[in-house]
Amino acid sequence: MLDGRRILLIISGGIAAYKSLDLIRRLRERGAAVRPVMTAAAHQFVTPLSVASLCEDKVYGDLFSLTDESEMGHIRLSREADLVVVAPATADLIAQMAAGLAGDLAGAVLLASDKRVLIAPAMNAMMWAHPATQANLATLAARGVLRVGPNAGDLACGEVGAGRMAEPLEIVEAIERCLGGAGRLAGRRALVTSGPTREPIDPVRYLSNHSSGKQGHAIAAALAAFGAETILVSGPTHEPTPAGVKLVAVETASEMLAASEAALPVDVAVMAAAVSDWRVATVAPQKLKKDGKGAPALPLVENPDILATISRRRNDRPALVVGFAAETANVVANAQDKRLRKGCDWILANDVSPGTGTFGGDRNTIHLVDGAGVEDWPAMTKHEVAQRLAERIATALGPAAR
Repeated sequence: MLDGRRILLIISGGIAAYKSLDLIRRLRERGAAVRPVMTAAAHQFVTPLSVASLCEDKVYGDLFSLTDESEMGHIRLSREADLVVVAPATADLIAQMAAGLAGDLAGAVLLASDKRVLIAPAMNAMMWAHPATQANLATLAARGVLRVGPNAGDLACGEVGAGRMAEPLEIVEAIERCLGGAGRLAGRRALVTSGPTREPIDPVRYLSNHSSGKQGHAIAAALAAFGAETILVSGPTHEPTPAGVKLVAVETASEMLAASEAALPVDVAVMAAAVSDWRVATVAPQKLKKDGKGAPALPLVENPDILATISRRRNDRPALVVGFAAETANVVANAQDKRLRKGCDWILANDVSPGTGTFGGDRNTIHLVDGAGVEDWPAMTKHEVAQRLAERIATALGPAAR
């Protein structure tokens, strides 16, 4: 339930705006107070009278209204809510948010807000897939903006694909998760490893893998959003540092282990990095050159096992250690074996076979393996996986001792 919760709902100009009327009704049924802001374009799809009647509050929309600014003002609008929800979030408004533009009331409210923001994108499939939109979404995610949807299916333009705004009940569930999670890990410390490691061969070459760091960074962002003091130890990645997270950048597995141990003690460690299993025994001081005698021999040695090392710490072992198992066959069975060998509490297993799109992609299918068995999660975005894992961690740890 959302009794007493205050939602600032920003409605932008897309055909999906009609769903916002049902969203308001669903929120009101659950006891939430909804204060609406409509962009000028939103007026073309739903009427302010309909929105105001359902919200039982006036509609705000004019940044330069003397009455509105004297009675409420965009600063108070942005600060008095428990959560800011943008539904629908059009490609244009998403771009405006990413750029930090405040040319209308919606932009000014979003820029002035100190509250969490949840967006429900809605647009044409080509607009959704466009690199500019995806770059803007990545920017917002790095700032801690949360997202629900979009879904795939028939679009109002007659095309089929991703871009349908999430259904009102889906958005309500996301709102309940956002408000339920805030502060649940306050007073806790979290360590997350992310990305690949690089093991040098010579000054210009290295051994590595295809990990993008998207999942690890999303987990760090989710734990920070839940209130945990979060340290992110990351190998080389193009992912931006999540808001409110302390980043420790490393290259090699040995550096990642040293940084992880230096971060202790923590309450939870999520080892999501794809660590290179081996490194070259002797790194060449100069670039290796072809000499016509064939490829050089590159003897390999094992890298330190970061997950096992953290799991087996004696005096400062985290209360909860979570590992990842990126598998290409026998996913669950291999993960169960890995959990026992490494000594960690949970393993999140996923299939990274060619064609799954997991490495470098935006979606993941997780099997959570613990001492009680296996919990199969549906296919989700990596941000949704992170949110679900943060909720699971908060439940397992409980409130911090005061």
